[in-house]
Amino acid sequence: MKGRSEQPWREGKVADVTELLREIRKAQEEARAGGGAEAVARQHSQGKLTARERIERLLDPGSFTEIEMLVAPRKTGFDIDRRRLPGDGVITGYGQIHGRPVGLFAQDFTLLGGSIGGVHSRKVIKLMERCLRARIPCIGMIDSSGIRIQDAVTLPKRDSWAAMFKLQCTASGVIPQISLMMGPCAAGAAYSPILTDFVLMVNGTSHMYIASPTLIKSATSVETTEEEIGGAMMHASKSGCCDLVAEGDEDCLEKARRLLGYLPLNNEAPPPRIMTDDPAERREEALLRLVPDDPRRVYDMKRLIEMVVDGQSLFEIKPDFARNMITAFARLDGEVIGVVANQPMVLGGAIDIDASDKEARFIRFCDAFNIPLIFFVDTPAYLPGVQQEQGGIIRHGAKVIYALSEATVTKITVVIRKAFGGGQVAMCNEPMGADLILGWPTAQVGLMSPEAAVDIIYRKEIAAADDPVALRRRKIEEYVAMVGKEPLHSAAMGFIEEIIDPRDTRPRLIQALRTFSGKHREERPYRKHGNMPL
Repeated sequence: MKGRSEQPWREGKVADVTELLREIRKAQEEARAGGGAEAVARQHSQGKLTARERIERLLDPGSFTEIEMLVAPRKTGFDIDRRRLPGDGVITGYGQIHGRPVGLFAQDFTLLGGSIGGVHSRKVIKLMERCLRARIPCIGMIDSSGIRIQDAVTLPKRDSWAAMFKLQCTASGVIPQISLMMGPCAAGAAYSPILTDFVLMVNGTSHMYIASPTLIKSATSVETTEEEIGGAMMHASKSGCCDLVAEGDEDCLEKARRLLGYLPLNNEAPPPRIMTDDPAERREEALLRLVPDDPRRVYDMKRLIEMVVDGQSLFEIKPDFARNMITAFARLDGEVIGVVANQPMVLGGAIDIDASDKEARFIRFCDAFNIPLIFFVDTPAYLPGVQQEQGGIIRHGAKVIYALSEATVTKITVVIRKAFGGGQVAMCNEPMGADLILGWPTAQVGLMSPEAAVDIIYRKEIAAADDPVALRRRKIEEYVAMVGKEPLHSAAMGFIEEIIDPRDTRPRLIQALRTFSGKHREERPYRKHGNMPL
């Protein structure tokens, strides 16, 4: 510009960053070494991978980007300040699984037992906040001896695990959250994994409990073990806190990768579709001979489902808990579905307290993340019994009703055999929002079976008869003749909308999913939130 003097930049001494880079690389190498060779050897001797080895095996090769590797722990004033704790015992960052982004943190047990200090907590909270902003799944690898007492004395509340609990609740239903229990998790910290969507535990090396065996003995004089109160199989089969049990770290990481393959990145993204060579029109002849003629005989519902869905795609959730109810992810023509099914091989497919909780939670997850639901029905209704009533079967059963009523995803019901009493509602009949109800020729829908109805209606008459067996048989025949033979009676009453050839189950379901693929939302009255009967 005219009149403006040009002043060249003054040349100064060029900074040589080589030495700085050397120091930085040295610090990074020390951080990657964790607690050192001896601590790593101890970790391996227990059958456990290190935190960095776990990350390497979980993520796609070369995709991990670490953040806050060199952050230092808080000064506490205790002798612990002299300990070397790079990253404050937790690794955080981002990577990819199946080419899709995820965020993760991994507690490093080789560094002071993976104990949780204020910086440790703040790193995890920051990682979760960014996952929520980016709308990507968040995975936590848990392996920690618990809260670091020296640090907790002066810990700011904003850096405590309470803040993490609140954030996990905020993220619930927005991004998938998965906890991989690969070591201990005790006391208050145990609330964190259970607030996530899925908990995977490693058999033999992971334990999760609120009160330790020592504390239990002190408070109640009862002797117990970590395995008894917090082991993987206990939580998988009894408490229901564990969704999948793994036999070793490698198996846990592989199961986590497979699980992520069924989940969308967030609640506004579609579930991942894959190409399949399993024909949409495939008809399975074996389905004609799977269900016994005698309604009192059992069969394996899981085998039925496997013959309907895409080959090798069935991925069961909570397989060891409430085995009378099957909940699983699968694919139909490459599309992700959620499967809810009764298992006649356990309790005859009757629905109990645990099955209700298992079903309701799975329905709510699928609905939150746009995964269509397919119900395979064969249940005599809710399980009768004193313990069930005293345990609150009414309240637990109501959770299923609530979850179904909330769900706005596509819901398709296939009645295989029995759908009696409250089982109709629990397995999604038309009033509960089913978009289509299909029935096999073996389907029976009603308040109860003809036999049960006759036993109640004609109880006194049958008991007083000279030949009770003959009278009961005749009354059953009269009852069936009056109300109509199944499944024609159910079709005539509209309980079943289409009776199908069992061999057509797969192509018919795929057709229905395509028909209702545009269903995303239903208009509902405004509310802050409902009051689920928890």
